[in-house]
Amino acid sequence: MSQFTIKVGLASCGKAAGATEVYEKIEKILTEQSIDAKLEKTACIGMCFLEPLVEFSSETTETITYGEVSPENISQIIKDYQSGKPTFDNAILASKSNAPFNENLKKQNRIVLRNCGIIDPESIEEYIERDGYKSLKKVLNEMSREEIIDEIKQSGLRGRGGAGFPTGLKWQFAFNSKSDKKYIVCNADEGDPGAFMDRSVLEGDPHSIIEGMAIGAYAIGADEGYIYCRAEYPLAIKHLLIAIKAAEKKGFIGNNVLGTNFNFLLHVKEGAGAFVCGEETALMASIEGKRGMPNIRPPFPAQSGLWGKPTNINNVETFANIAWIILNGAKKYASYGTEKSSGTKVFALAGKIKNSGLVEVPMGTTLHEVIYGVGGGMKTEKPFKGVQLGGPSGGCVPASLLDTIIDYDSINKTGAIMGSGGMVIMDESTCMVDVAKFFLNFTQNESCGKCTFCRVGTKRMLEILERITKGKGVMEDIDKLYDLAEKIKTTSLCGLGQTAPNPVLTTLKYFKDEYIAHIRDKKCPAGVCTELLKYEINPDNCIGCTVCAMKCPVNAISGERKQVHIIDQEACIKCGACYDACKFNAITKG
Repeated sequence: MSQFTIKVGLASCGKAAGATEVYEKIEKILTEQSIDAKLEKTACIGMCFLEPLVEFSSETTETITYGEVSPENISQIIKDYQSGKPTFDNAILASKSNAPFNENLKKQNRIVLRNCGIIDPESIEEYIERDGYKSLKKVLNEMSREEIIDEIKQSGLRGRGGAGFPTGLKWQFAFNSKSDKKYIVCNADEGDPGAFMDRSVLEGDPHSIIEGMAIGAYAIGADEGYIYCRAEYPLAIKHLLIAIKAAEKKGFIGNNVLGTNFNFLLHVKEGAGAFVCGEETALMASIEGKRGMPNIRPPFPAQSGLWGKPTNINNVETFANIAWIILNGAKKYASYGTEKSSGTKVFALAGKIKNSGLVEVPMGTTLHEVIYGVGGGMKTEKPFKGVQLGGPSGGCVPASLLDTIIDYDSINKTGAIMGSGGMVIMDESTCMVDVAKFFLNFTQNESCGKCTFCRVGTKRMLEILERITKGKGVMEDIDKLYDLAEKIKTTSLCGLGQTAPNPVLTTLKYFKDEYIAHIRDKKCPAGVCTELLKYEINPDNCIGCTVCAMKCPVNAISGERKQVHIIDQEACIKCGACYDACKFNAITKG
């Protein structure tokens, strides 16, 4: 057959699954066998659960993407594709034939993720081939600053970093501020557990962020920008630096952009990973070389931001929408979503879900459709219990509210928040008190300490939750949690402190019976809280095989072969090794 192309997904998720080894194996096969094929790199298409992913394409044969590729099976896949009769073993996507996940992509509307998993993120030429930097040329040559801002306003785009503030209005505030110097900042300090949307966009399509920032900078009158990215994202930072250098060389950023009098210098600032630096005033303090702590507002960044100059801050996903909106029009963008929440939203699906990874759906889609329609439903046989939305600042939404549509107002009504887009899916094996404890522990550790109730109040709440999960709680603890939550929400300076109690408040709202079971009955219904567990042997099922005794690390199980065994409750450390080892359902956990 004629020359064909092989693309390997080499984003962080792909590399973690072994994609580098697959790439090297393909390279070796092509060289040793003198196969006429181009080997290219791309990033993540969103199907992280099937990594490593390898795509085959040619002018004469349909495009096929294979999942769970290994160095062992790639040779046969290449051979079959080269023969013109490609195998469909491991095929997950196909351009003409039916493949298991064709429908998965059809259910999505990919605007932010339009290039991820398709282009080589290190190639500016491939970005340009897909209409890259056309929007920047358009605004510089055809639109006034006011027209750009008006277009973003009409699109209805709201900030995708959490609060959902109208992007065009935010730009208007910065535009209205008079100053000899202005800045534009991209908040790429993605810190929510279970969230990896920003990382994937930065790794897979860095030029969309650069173009969006350049358009925003021109619109508000800024001439310098910063991308604040946590250092834990080395591949994202690598791709950003390559992209910035390439964009400078092509004249898309730097001095006299595309021959105009517009100057735009762009820098990458690596953050140390402090969660609080996701808050915009703390982020700016960090860029300035200070300790990342929030400041009182007003003044707002649009009036006084970096080094006291007017500054506009948006997150990665927000900027990734900008070039598309300018190129396709505000009306087209507003045609997706709902009246008050237009466009699409990217979500990172994690936890007990089959199709873990990234999805992008129109606003107004229900939680049920995202989790079951696109996400494939539960990974385990146990039923869905809840989804944590918005990370530590968000809350748990129960199964009874799965028909809730995804927009800012509807999600807020549940007690959760949209946040940056992390969704942690939980089944019936999840203890909701333990979940609240996990997120509060995270927030307490990450508190900058500036506000007393955030610093001390979250610690007191965490101590109460720890007592409850150890069976030492009392009913009055529930009232104390409510009281502390209210004080923390009303007295904390920044949004992170104000939302810190949300995981506790939503689990109390929807799963209060679990708190009561822990306190009154001294039981964990999900069987998670170790100190409330009790392992016992059912004499009717025990055949005396001795496997449980052999697996017990502390010799807490005794009994003769073919005789009923006994667990010494005082010696038992409740590790569950016996429970996992027993094949006869003789050991109960409760």
